[in-house]
Amino acid sequence: MMHLAAIVAGFILDLIFGDPHWLPHPICLIGNMIGFIERHLRPLLAPNKTALLVGGALMVVIVTVTSFVVPLAILLAAAMVSPWLAFALEAIMYYQIFATKCLRDESMKVYDALHKNDLADARVKLSWIVGRDTKNLDEEEITKGAVETVAENTADGIIAPMLYMFLGGAPLAFLYKSINTMDSMVGYKNDKFLYFGRCAAKLDDLANLIPARITGLVMIAAAYCVGLNGAGAWKIFWRDRYNHLSPNSAMTESVTAGALNIQLGGDHYYFGKLVHKDTIGDDIRPVCAEDIVQANRLLYMTAVLCLALFSVIYLIFK
Repeated sequence: MMHLAAIVAGFILDLIFGDPHWLPHPICLIGNMIGFIERHLRPLLAPNKTALLVGGALMVVIVTVTSFVVPLAILLAAAMVSPWLAFALEAIMYYQIFATKCLRDESMKVYDALHKNDLADARVKLSWIVGRDTKNLDEEEITKGAVETVAENTADGIIAPMLYMFLGGAPLAFLYKSINTMDSMVGYKNDKFLYFGRCAAKLDDLANLIPARITGLVMIAAAYCVGLNGAGAWKIFWRDRYNHLSPNSAMTESVTAGALNIQLGGDHYYFGKLVHKDTIGDDIRPVCAEDIVQANRLLYMTAVLCLALFSVIYLIFK
């Protein structure tokens, strides 16, 4: 019960406080470790493709093992002192892993800039949360980028780590976050990371395979709960859930597109290169800034429903 209580406490703390910039964040430490290894290891191996693949796999092993062992050691040491100290530290770890309020706040910065008709600022704010080039995007494409980011990160920023918390506590959740962080930093199909980042990218696809599908299904129920088009969410999910270069991203983007009666996806520029992407959803109406607000409503309801669902299952089988 203390494990479940710690997850719920961490979830609530995240909803209240988000990620204060002054508070040291373990995910930043993981990112620093990834950056250090990449900067020092990859140049030694290039341009040998096999060496880059092996080096990338070695980085994955180092980062994932460290991300699992360190929180495990901290919690075991705390438990030897007091179970309440272990509980408090576990809850804080979960609080720092969740990204619900942070995702909402960062996407709403884009909304606020659009609401002020400041496209230049909206492009900058969007560039903080997406990997695509943003400097030439119009209002519709800026809005799509924010909505897609909220939809995709509902799975890999909130529900996936939540699922791994229930399965293996903070150590497994941090291991997952290390995989996700590596993918966001080196999992690109460009000349620099095509081989070095391949292991991280494939492992991220695997780690999100089940969570993304659970999130998509629960998100359909969430669409009904918040008064969006639940039937449309199911229709587009079933039709377009694989319309993405990633095997997982369209699971939630398709639900969001169907729930909002809009079309997402399409071609975008990454690092100056045009990348073809299929569209997701039907072009029933123009995308507008308010869709960012609606996507966040869907995000919050999905998070609450998943927490309730996982808690019930945990109590049944624990």
